[in-house]
Amino acid sequence: MKVTIREEVLQYQDQIIEAWLEQVQTFRQDESLKNISASVYESTSREFIDKLLITLQQDVVADTELNQFVEKLIQMGWPLNFITRGLQEFRKASVKIVAENSDEFSSKIEFFQDIENWVDEVVNLLVDQYSGSWENTVFLQKMALKELSAPLIPVFDKISVMPLVGTIDTERAKLIMENLLEGVIEHRSQVVLIDITGVPVVDTMVAHHIIQASEAVRLVGATCILVGIRPEIAQTIVNLGIDLGKFPTKSTLKKGVETALAMTKREIIETEA
Repeated sequence: MKVTIREEVLQYQDQIIEAWLEQVQTFRQDESLKNISASVYESTSREFIDKLLITLQQDVVADTELNQFVEKLIQMGWPLNFITRGLQEFRKASVKIVAENSDEFSSKIEFFQDIENWVDEVVNLLVDQYSGSWENTVFLQKMALKELSAPLIPVFDKISVMPLVGTIDTERAKLIMENLLEGVIEHRSQVVLIDITGVPVVDTMVAHHIIQASEAVRLVGATCILVGIRPEIAQTIVNLGIDLGKFPTKSTLKKGVETALAMTKREIIETEA
């Protein structure tokens, strides 16, 4: 940005800040911003405009303080449109106030073009930063979920349990299959209990994945028992005409463990104190 134009913006910065804060208050109608308290919203807005003016004063778009501020907004869960709309309002306020106080029309046109280019450059930089940080956060969360979503847990010698929680899609079903087969071999399991207590909906696709998993376990020499079948799940399975008759099913994990112990020729008995 040209030195003269930058100096004009900084000369009228108090009026620009006042006009900008007034416009930014209208953003509060957005659903994503309604839950933020008035004091936090105002302090964050003031910090945003301060960072913009510092960036403008230093004439460095990729300013460290502005980047750190945007990173903080990302961590706090603020929406991206607060940043983009805030920059557009900064442009509008700057153009309007400088135009009202400038005598030469030609300088107004030059200013408009220069500030427009500057705002576009800042928007592109911050959007890239926001998108990259968001994608990285989503990727890390996805990897953490994968690591925790389908563990095979040995509970007794030759008996393991795989608790399933949440929705099962095709990608997750593939992960379940891999963990299941690797765990059966690693723990030398003879019986595997697949617990679907935490699965909210069992439809045809979910049942198909479970059947595939049980067949794969059978091929490596182990037996699958499906446990955690709630009454509503049982009714859904019947209504959909899904055939789960190829492997045992139990209503609770406790009954499944008892069955698994019997299949491995063991039982739980009470002892005298």
